Amino acid sequence: MLVRQAYRFALNPNDRQRGRLASHAGGARYAYNLGLEWLKKSLGDNPKGANAALEGAFEMHRRWNRWKKDPANGVRWWSDNSKCVYQEAFIDLERAVKAFFASRRGKLRGQRFGFPRFKHKGKSRDHFRLTGLIRLGPTWVQLPKLGVLRLNESPVKLLRRLDDGTARITSASVTREAQRWFVSFRVECKRPAAVPRTTDVVGLDVGVNALVTLSTGVVFAPPPALRSTLVRLRRLSKAHSRKKKQSANRRRSAQRLARCHARIAHLRRDSLHKLSTRLAKSHGQIVIEDLNVRAMVRNHRLARSIADASWGELASMLEYKCRWYGARLIRADQFFASSKTCSSCGYRKKTLALAERTFSCEGCGNVLDRDLNAALNLARWPEVAGSAPETQNACGGDVTPGRRQADLDEAGTEQPLAASGSEPIAQAVAFKVGPDDRRKGRVASGI
Repeated sequence: MLVRQAYRFALNPNDRQRGRLASHAGGARYAYNLGLEWLKKSLGDNPKGANAALEGAFEMHRRWNRWKKDPANGVRWWSDNSKCVYQEAFIDLERAVKAFFASRRGKLRGQRFGFPRFKHKGKSRDHFRLTGLIRLGPTWVQLPKLGVLRLNESPVKLLRRLDDGTARITSASVTREAQRWFVSFRVECKRPAAVPRTTDVVGLDVGVNALVTLSTGVVFAPPPALRSTLVRLRRLSKAHSRKKKQSANRRRSAQRLARCHARIAHLRRDSLHKLSTRLAKSHGQIVIEDLNVRAMVRNHRLARSIADASWGELASMLEYKCRWYGARLIRADQFFASSKTCSSCGYRKKTLALAERTFSCEGCGNVLDRDLNAALNLARWPEVAGSAPETQNACGGDVTPGRRQADLDEAGTEQPLAASGSEPIAQAVAFKVGPDDRRKGRVASGI
């Protein structure tokens, strides 16, 4: 099985190499903005807009090769950077424009993409991508035009795959986060055919107090990434806001604040990777809820906790790691009432407040933890059981098991008259008919 995988390592460049890296990032940003300027001009000249024949990455690169040689354009520095920087910048711009038009036509799910915007130095992320000859050693990496750079981490796992011939580096992306440079290798790896280690089914319920609750009763606490650093983050944020703008003190305080944010992100990502790998290796089938996290974070009281938990990132990691290790990931319906339904008898509550952390069933008297009850219901999701009947329709409502007589307290229904006891209800039901019903042809003499 051939998979595309990324390996990320921290770089340890010297001062001269930091300048070269910043120059490459600036060149990529310049090429992106120049290509965007060309596209906007072509869209302005053609009133048809989306129907206009826009230049692609290949055409923009050919135009760049002619444009850079003109001394009047003032880009004599272009030869200091690798040619891959400009090529990949145009490719990124082409992808962004295609995503915008595809989103506007309704071909992409989720939130709509906006039209690409210009990148500004100091506001956009410093990033560039390189292709070509890329070599990797025990403590170093050799990149085109940049030469040999020291690594701050050991790439022994990737080196072992490269030596065995089961991996091949296709590109390298270099980014700067909080004044630190990182390199990410895009690798094509040959993995053996995934064979599930177990065949068990486990339900996974995510939450705030407990990040993950399994149907087996195992509970994983949320990573203390933000909670443990929140006091320091607030202090650094206040100190940064009080610094004079465009001063050296404000620049240094921004770097300290960025390092704090980067540490929080790294701790969270590390915890999620360890948890997702453990779950994918230990279970044959994992059932999770298809949550609308974007809508849930609109609750200003829970937004910070939900964002810190990173439910969407955990689901994304489980999706590709389950393919690696032979497990099966099943997404339960978004409207499946896993928390309101009793895992013992199937009784469903009409309402369940968020403050009620213990589920008490009114039907059978079952009492257990709210998250554990939801995880047990997810483990019995009809797609996993196979033999269970469908309980919800496409709109998330309960499926009606065949015809039935309308209840007396149902709104919007016409109540039948009392039928004689000698005839079955299905044959002798007669409805009250009004003049409007006769005129519109809505007369029914039976069911």
